[in-house]
Amino acid sequence: MELPLLLISLAVLLVVGMPVALALFISAAITLIALDIPLAVSLQRLTAGINIFSLLAIPFFIFAGDLMYRSGIARQLVSIAEASVGRARGGLGQVNIGASMLFGSVSGSAIANASAMGSTISPMMRDKGYDRDYATNVNVTAAIVGLLIPPSHNMIIYAASAGTGVSIGDLFLAGIFPGILTGGLLMLVAWRVAVKRGYAAGVFPGWGAFLKALVYALPGLMTAIIIIGGILSGIFTATESSAIAVIYTVAVGAAVYRTVGFMEFQESAMASVRITAMVLLIIGAASSFGYVLAILEVPTELARLIAAITDDPILVLLIVNAMLLVLGTFMDMSPLIVITTPIFLPIVSAIGIDPVHFGVIMMLNLGVGLVTPPVGSVLFVGAAVGGISVERTIRTIWPFYFALIGALMLITYIPGISMTLPDFFDAR
Repeated sequence: MELPLLLISLAVLLVVGMPVALALFISAAITLIALDIPLAVSLQRLTAGINIFSLLAIPFFIFAGDLMYRSGIARQLVSIAEASVGRARGGLGQVNIGASMLFGSVSGSAIANASAMGSTISPMMRDKGYDRDYATNVNVTAAIVGLLIPPSHNMIIYAASAGTGVSIGDLFLAGIFPGILTGGLLMLVAWRVAVKRGYAAGVFPGWGAFLKALVYALPGLMTAIIIIGGILSGIFTATESSAIAVIYTVAVGAAVYRTVGFMEFQESAMASVRITAMVLLIIGAASSFGYVLAILEVPTELARLIAAITDDPILVLLIVNAMLLVLGTFMDMSPLIVITTPIFLPIVSAIGIDPVHFGVIMMLNLGVGLVTPPVGSVLFVGAAVGGISVERTIRTIWPFYFALIGALMLITYIPGISMTLPDFFDAR
């Protein structure tokens, strides 16, 4: 009786337009009252959900990414990508994907990626005769790569939710090759669609222009190297690296690019506070919701259900992926990570899947939900930036969905794609 109450109340609150965080918290509180558990427990679980030291890295990485965006590095990354892959048919589509992969290494946010690349490249694509739907489709799906290539604050949320000592550094390393693979498949699809539509090839601007763009963007790109290098060398932890990233970004933006002054710093700080508040409130509310699920023994019953269906690791992973894909279309990524990690991680761990590997699977899987209606936040942002309706975008985005699903299947069933780098550095 209580589980239907929990799920139905959540569905009703979401349908009437209640913010996700409040819907999760209120539905959990209603169910606790039905269970004769003091309402204060719900508040306690909310505060406990965000009272995790590693989550301190989230506001710092958000702050560093926003500062990098305001410093104008996105334009320089576009120049690098244009010189590298812009010669292909539909070259600006390739440029968008390549620049998103580079920008992901400094922002770690799919929404920031879609906003930065969309506002920078979409006008260029329209001027060159590209259709709006093509530009938007490329932009929103390429933004997902930022969830895989470090630093990714969603990986930090997963590590905190896993509760099994999952290393954030290992997760960062594990996302590099999957991010490159996903970007490569998206480039292939973007090229194929460009050929079909008859878009022209780009022109190579020359090695001089490429080296100039690379030199100018290198100080910004060093952020990712400092973060990963510092963690692997043991100089600082992942949480400390986020603070170092902010200090370095402020120095680069003020002294090198000279585009970040006091006003830009203040605006970036305020924007980061707002985003962090929303993210942490959602995490806390999802923790309260997840606590109720645990009381109702939903993880245990779901594990029994899957075990009753099959014990084949291939099919178990397929079922888990299918469930996550469906859930991702109805709820945002952060609360789903907090809610579903304690449910699905024990199931996949029982069939021998490494928690780090599963973390990468979850990042890409739930990332697909960000570009899928009805609750696709990155899709909505990308469509707004591209000046096109979501409905028109959805009609032609299917080839890019196939690329994302193809990457998900490869990453799921070939562990080496994710685990090669973590295993290599652990073995040293």
